[in-house]
Amino acid sequence: MTTQVERPAALTYHQARVTVVRPITPHMVRVTFAAASFGEVPPGAPDQYVKVFFPLPGQETPELPETGSDVMSWYRTYLAMPDGVRPPMRTYTVRAHRPAAAEIDVDFVLHGDSGPASAWAARVAPGDRVAFLGPHGLYDVPDGTDWQLLVGDETALPAIGAILERLPAGTRASAYIEVSEREARQTFETRGAVEVHWLLRGSRPMGAALLDAVRAASFPGGAPYAWVSGEAGVVKLVRRHLVREREVDKRRICFTGYWRNGMSEEAVGREALRAVD
Repeated sequence: MTTQVERPAALTYHQARVTVVRPITPHMVRVTFAAASFGEVPPGAPDQYVKVFFPLPGQETPELPETGSDVMSWYRTYLAMPDGVRPPMRTYTVRAHRPAAAEIDVDFVLHGDSGPASAWAARVAPGDRVAFLGPHGLYDVPDGTDWQLLVGDETALPAIGAILERLPAGTRASAYIEVSEREARQTFETRGAVEVHWLLRGSRPMGAALLDAVRAASFPGGAPYAWVSGEAGVVKLVRRHLVREREVDKRRICFTGYWRNGMSEEAVGREALRAVD
């Protein structure tokens, strides 16, 4: 996910250990983490995310910066840590939270050793340790909503799955999800009246199939609530289409750039800080 420096929820670390690792699809693994402090975190929005800190080679646990009381100063402190000390950090959705068991599940997309999180997830085993900061969620359905539109790529799958599984009975929702291959598709248990449209990327550019499908979709009548996440450039285009061509009220669209093509999370975070300085 793209760094969301503006508002992680609580500046409180959770020291967690891996208890279960299980594959979901050929390129996604679900990891269960346990930490006593997870039992103290109240249930949140289905798209809530956490910052995950991974240990450097030779470490059992990551070395963490002081949390302080201000998000921006904390993030500056983190980025100022020496490269050989600063723990790799990535942002992930909490796929499931079980406070009574003090556990959370996080789904990791596996794409080789191209990033620290994917490399870690490809080798993860019970007993491994990481640290978390958060969580915080954005999903918030306004009053008067008649149906929901969920749009995203693989990185949005955990949040979309959690949203669908928590829909009230009979809630209408349409999900458009772009994935690399058929084997990446998942099934969800839901009480909602849901249509899931799986869009195969194939050799097309990232987001092309998703954009075409949303633009060609026949939407039901009534007031929608749109939740759009994934690659930042694609998210921007989907939102523009909904506002300009579908005339969806901007206040009824929740959009988040989880990642940016060609940029690491650290690079995106440094750019965000420069923009506010």
